[in-house]
Amino acid sequence: MERRQFLKNLGSVGAALTIVPNVAVSGLGHTPPSDKLNIAGIGIGGKGKVNLGNMVGQNIVALCDVDHDYAAPVFKNYPKAKKYKDFREMLEKQKDIDAVVIATPDHTHTVAAAAAMELGKHVYLQKPLTHSVWESRYLTKLARQKGVVTQMGNEGHSSDTVYEVAEVVQSGCLGIIREAHVWTNRPIWRQGMPKPPEKVDVPDTLDWELFIGPAKMRAYNPEYHPWIWRGWWDFGTGALGDMGCHLLDVPNYALKLGAPKAFQSSSSLVNTESAPVAEKVSYLFPARENLPYCALPELELTWYDGGFMPARPFDLPNDAPMSPGGGFMFVGSEATLIAEAYGNNWKVYKNGKEFTPKTKVDLGRIPDHSLGGGRHEMHWVSCCKEGGTPASNFDYSGPFNEFVVMGNLAVRMQSLQKTLMWDSENMRITNIGPNETLSTTKLLPISEDIVTRSVERQSKQRVEWNALEKSKQWIKHTYHNGWKL
Repeated sequence: MERRQFLKNLGSVGAALTIVPNVAVSGLGHTPPSDKLNIAGIGIGGKGKVNLGNMVGQNIVALCDVDHDYAAPVFKNYPKAKKYKDFREMLEKQKDIDAVVIATPDHTHTVAAAAAMELGKHVYLQKPLTHSVWESRYLTKLARQKGVVTQMGNEGHSSDTVYEVAEVVQSGCLGIIREAHVWTNRPIWRQGMPKPPEKVDVPDTLDWELFIGPAKMRAYNPEYHPWIWRGWWDFGTGALGDMGCHLLDVPNYALKLGAPKAFQSSSSLVNTESAPVAEKVSYLFPARENLPYCALPELELTWYDGGFMPARPFDLPNDAPMSPGGGFMFVGSEATLIAEAYGNNWKVYKNGKEFTPKTKVDLGRIPDHSLGGGRHEMHWVSCCKEGGTPASNFDYSGPFNEFVVMGNLAVRMQSLQKTLMWDSENMRITNIGPNETLSTTKLLPISEDIVTRSVERQSKQRVEWNALEKSKQWIKHTYHNGWKL
């Protein structure tokens, strides 16, 4: 069913969505027992299971997953919840849903979140927020238009250390920061792979067409589901999409980055199907408005994954940690700050020694909830019920996610061998000519009779595309199989 027709069928429900007093949860006009939020989960076999478990004391009223075998443990945890495979059916049939938690593969985030928000449902959406730049902008505007409470699932953004590091930076303790570096050991799944052979039967418990959703149809293979989808361009956003919203979060928040004006990349072999094994992406951000204690000049931010890491500053002491698992580094004119994801274990070094900075600003903290549970999830729950703005609402996480997934444009277009200039307002690359050609490796399925030494010769081909047209498609996807926004 097309989304427009689906929403038309729900017209009578949508007409009833109005703002009501705080005693009624989420504006749907009913008050659940003990003022609990009625939550539905969409995509519950993996991270969705964790998110629902962290929303303690709430009513989990509906559960939706395209693979009921993969989701079986979660169904057991909530025996009273109604079970679905298609979120459209769930939203159409079940009238008591206040809010949804979405943890599907990246390529179906937007269609699920948009359908829920159109009906006035609050949305907790896993990271990366979307699969493309345009989708991030679309969901941000839709959330604002519908007045729903939103949160991206970069749960560390509610950690105290995020605000501690931001206070150090915005107090000017590091001096002027013109460069920052962020790295991860991901991927920890297979990437850079050829398309697998297409001779595997679809499991009886899996609705493969629903998994494919708005992507191009392809034959089922266990290389795509339930987890390795992250490395395939049609479904995931690679290591950058997976960890970027975690590790780039503090630089984005502390330095008020906004949109870059240029970006570029280099990586291991790029192919038409799968993200590369390792990559480096550099973003150039224009100068921003200075803060009271901190100037914000033009800044170069560099991302590394797949084992790549930034060079270690020569003036750091030998015992200064740069965790190979992931972290970030701000290089200031006065001092250098190094930390792990979300500012964990942050340390400042000045003149070759560890230094304890004194801050001048207080950015506050996200409180723990009286019922326990996950701080990030429960803050969203509280805001749904009582009002307020979650820390990583779409007004924050939407623009942030735009530049995260934009990095994959640089990765996929690096054969142009140029810095890509970005027009954020119009979401387009400005320095690609109409006749420029993009050349990408096509890896064919590797059959068992190909010996290792001849894989490169026998399995690689080059594919050429019009670079301008391809960039437009990757910025704003064409949806397939009848799916529309």
